[in-house]
Amino acid sequence: MSTVTMTTPAGRMRALARAELTLLGRAKGTLFAALFVPFVIPLSMQQAAKNMDLKGTGLDVGTVVLPSALGFSLLFAVYSALTAVYVARREELVLKRLRTGELRDPEILAGAALPSLVIAIVQSVILAVGCAVLLDAGAPSAPHLVVLGVAAGLVMFAALAAVTGSFARSTESAQVMSMPLIFGSMIGSGLFIPFEVMPDKVAAVCELLPLSPVVELIRGGWAGHLSAGDTLAAVATAVAWTLVAVFAVRRWFRWEPRH
Repeated sequence: MSTVTMTTPAGRMRALARAELTLLGRAKGTLFAALFVPFVIPLSMQQAAKNMDLKGTGLDVGTVVLPSALGFSLLFAVYSALTAVYVARREELVLKRLRTGELRDPEILAGAALPSLVIAIVQSVILAVGCAVLLDAGAPSAPHLVVLGVAAGLVMFAALAAVTGSFARSTESAQVMSMPLIFGSMIGSGLFIPFEVMPDKVAAVCELLPLSPVVELIRGGWAGHLSAGDTLAAVATAVAWTLVAVFAVRRWFRWEPRH
């Protein structure tokens, strides 16, 4: 008498995530960037934040550094690391083999992303607690906005990682191709210079960058100065970038090596 083993999407993705976590542990460079860079860079920002003129902005050192720290976690633990993962698995023919089994395309992408997403969530909790205690940032005034910002960032940057990986030919080129978005986000998304201290016209443009609505939701949720209109605008920008990224993945993501 034969038996049929039934599988579920959640079970298949968990199995893929466990295998991906093992492979991620062997990629020392990617793992270092994902685990340690988000902790190191914010520490160097503390002195710069102390030298900023924050009068009239409703911000202090804690509410400047904390959202930036969470933003760095999204950039390095999710976007940069996951871009390299997608490219490496594609070039190793792992993605092609997975498609011949029960796994569906969204399950493959989501399962591969789970370890990076979990790392980013754990980092975010540690960074938030550490900044709240060490920098006297206190508790968030609107915690639901902080959670919303982090969740939006996780989904958006996982999708953007798949988009970037679609055009990279190797893991080395994947790191290079992820740099424009990373540096653009560092400079223009409020990580180093809050929107509140930027000239209005510059801030209006910078607020359209992918990471900007995430930082705005986190900072506004912590400082408690984000209006309903600004919240809706930030959410709309994050959703728009996510939809564009998902469309691009469906249109251009490559499952076989780029030769």
